[in-house]
Amino acid sequence: MTGYDVVIPTSGRPVMAALLHGLGAADGPLPERVLIVDDRPATAPPLRAVPPAPLAGRTVVLRGAGRGPAAARNVGWRAARSSWVAFLDDDVVPAAGWRVALARDLDGLRPRVAGSQGAVRVPLPRERRPTDWERNVAGLERARWATADMAYRRSALAAVGGFDERFPRAYREDSDLGLRIEARGWEIVGGRRHVIHPVGAAGDWVSLRKQEGNADDALMRALHGGGWRSRAGAARGRFLRHAAIAAAAGVAIAAPRPLAWPAAGAWCLGTGELAATRIAGGPCTRDELRRMLLTSAAMPFVACWHRARGEARAWRLAAAGRGPMPERPEAVLVDRDGTLLHDVPHNADPARVRPLPGVRAGLDALREAGIPIALVSNQSGIARGLVGPDDVAAVNARMQERLGPLDAVLVCPHGPEEGCSCRKPAPGLLLEAARRLGVAPARCAMIGDIGADMEAAAAAGARPVLVPTEATRPAEVAAAPERAPTFDAAVALLLGEEAA
Repeated sequence: MTGYDVVIPTSGRPVMAALLHGLGAADGPLPERVLIVDDRPATAPPLRAVPPAPLAGRTVVLRGAGRGPAAARNVGWRAARSSWVAFLDDDVVPAAGWRVALARDLDGLRPRVAGSQGAVRVPLPRERRPTDWERNVAGLERARWATADMAYRRSALAAVGGFDERFPRAYREDSDLGLRIEARGWEIVGGRRHVIHPVGAAGDWVSLRKQEGNADDALMRALHGGGWRSRAGAARGRFLRHAAIAAAAGVAIAAPRPLAWPAAGAWCLGTGELAATRIAGGPCTRDELRRMLLTSAAMPFVACWHRARGEARAWRLAAAGRGPMPERPEAVLVDRDGTLLHDVPHNADPARVRPLPGVRAGLDALREAGIPIALVSNQSGIARGLVGPDDVAAVNARMQERLGPLDAVLVCPHGPEEGCSCRKPAPGLLLEAARRLGVAPARCAMIGDIGADMEAAAAAGARPVLVPTEATRPAEVAAAPERAPTFDAAVALLLGEEAA
């Protein structure tokens, strides 16, 4: 059986309890871990997730940065350890036998297959025709690469940098990742498993809020060209009609009377066609008719506003030379011995401080980019009496003389037998460094040379990058989500640049 982890980004919706129950009740091999990423604002109280008995001890809650599903999924898969990562949305319920079907879907896949997509089934009412909102949700059944139920190889996610965090909403971040995966020559295949996606409650103006996705369409075009819809299997949509209706309205309001009357007629006809199309497929109740008439009148203008906003942002990104890469971290945490300096066990002599090749250049690149840097270093020699706190401070001071100042320096003085929360691979040192820098842990990256550095980053929700040395075990290299040959190459990876 192929091992897998499950990643569930959540905004704290109570329906997630049904997901966990269904995941635990399904037959088949259990996930190695269930990683729930709390994507609520930092001021929200801790998320309470009570998994069913089969998932007890396997469920971990990670803190996201409240920046949307793309960023939350990045936190989750970077904390994963298995070779496959199965993504589920927090409002779906795995069908009976989901785990068995997932195992069958993943076992024996060719190496060039990077992803396996499960089907999404949306139950619609049988006693009446579905509402506009219900039909919108049912569109998930035809969506390509939807991460409502999608499993990816962790190595493939690492190779392309994961989800692009410039997509703050659902849907287009899925298409963007799928296009980048296929551009690398990998395949994404359909599986036999499926999940149930109930239609949740929505307010009267939900269709207008959904028009925000027009901004993401502008970014998709900027990143993948004008033919991205056909390659991603995305529907054409109504934006051109929305633009024509809005243009007609503008002419009707601003143009002289001979032009204003025909434009006003076109405006009314276009709005009427939009409303009639939306009404025709649904129940002709008074509430539904009211919603469709009001939102159809406003929709073309709202859609054009969001598209213009998205085009402006896409232009700024293009002017800055930003391609389809995740956003840069807001802070970088670094190990000391074996990462910044040649490893001298329990060094108490500042004269023996020797920076590794590429370290100064990498640190200077971070400084030029305005990214703060914090040292997070295990120093168990203090607990063992091999070095004193003043010796460690002197070595760190000499290191900064050679490499330039750091924004924070944190040291764990405990031995491995003390069970502290700060010694890596525990995340305490990284969490405290992020706090001091004023950056959410999910917006930090960690550069280190051993598996403990990577595990600490994953536990903190940070992005781990391994720079192996001769002392790094092969298993640690294989398990690292992202790797770089040198420190400056790791920095270039984080900055979305080519290494020098």
